[in-house]
Amino acid sequence: MKIFIILFAWLFITVVAVNSGPFFTAPGHSWLLTVAEAADSSFTQADRDRMIRMEVKIEEGLKAVNQRIDDNIKATNQRFDAINQRFDAINQRIDDSLKSINQKFYDNKGLMYVLLSGMFALVGFILWDRRTTLAPVVRTTRELEARVEKAEKLELAIKEKAEKDPELKEALRHAGLL
Repeated sequence: MKIFIILFAWLFITVVAVNSGPFFTAPGHSWLLTVAEAADSSFTQADRDRMIRMEVKIEEGLKAVNQRIDDNIKATNQRFDAINQRFDAINQRIDDSLKSINQKFYDNKGLMYVLLSGMFALVGFILWDRRTTLAPVVRTTRELEARVEKAEKLELAIKEKAEKDPELKEALRHAGLL
């Protein structure tokens, strides 16, 4: 250790000498004395044992901290695994519900086809019934129009005849046709 301190002092002196000026000196002390005092300080066996004990304590503390961190990470991972299992269960329930809804829809698909075909049949029946119901009315209306036309022609012919025959004219007046 003394060799290390001496080498460090020599390096420090070299660097300071190159910069040529006092460096890290206390008032009234020369920087060379400070380096020399540091080189003279003795490092005892008790100091070495104390440093070894400190290293052992630090390593034990680090191991304990690492163990606690590992335990906390494991506990957190277990919590996340439990949460993931819950989400998986919820997703499974949702999937089952959707499958059930889809199955019910496909089960009722035939019923929907029956209802749609029934509605089309009803509309077809209404159109057919309307046509068959209106056909006699149209036929009767045409017959009545033809009769009205004949009656108008007959009335016109009678009025022309009434102009020449006074008895007929009097009968038409009496009936309110003139």
